[in-house]
Amino acid sequence: MQLHTGVAQVAILAFSALLVIPNALQAREQGGNKKPSLSLKVTPAVTFAPARVVVVAEVKGGADNNEEFYCPTVEWEWGDFTTSTAEADCEPYDAAKSQIRRRYTVEHQFKNPGSFRIRLSLKKGDKVIGSSNTLVQVRPGLGDPGGQ
Repeated sequence: MQLHTGVAQVAILAFSALLVIPNALQAREQGGNKKPSLSLKVTPAVTFAPARVVVVAEVKGGADNNEEFYCPTVEWEWGDFTTSTAEADCEPYDAAKSQIRRRYTVEHQFKNPGSFRIRLSLKKGDKVIGSSNTLVQVRPGLGDPGGQ
């Protein structure tokens, strides 16, 4: 009788493992264990100098409490030899309540015409944890000698 109880326990453990593994795989596929990615959108994408644009960065995928993406330094390279940096004053990371920021919005003014590559980097210390880039085309305005 003792042998049958041991076999039954092994069978129950094996069956339980079969139920847990697919659930873990499903959670991973739904973004729970995936590293977030970044996307950038500039509005307007084509404009006239001087131009004020709005850039929206979105953090997509991954867990809302991803420690690596929690409270990063945000660096913008505008492609016009200027940069912007922002650091948030965040509470220490707590897996139970810390949430990553999913959206960053910023404005920038381009004074001169040209094609500019805008790059966003999220950093922890010196390590880049995520980056993305997009282009904006600034055409000569009416007041520019090249715009006539």
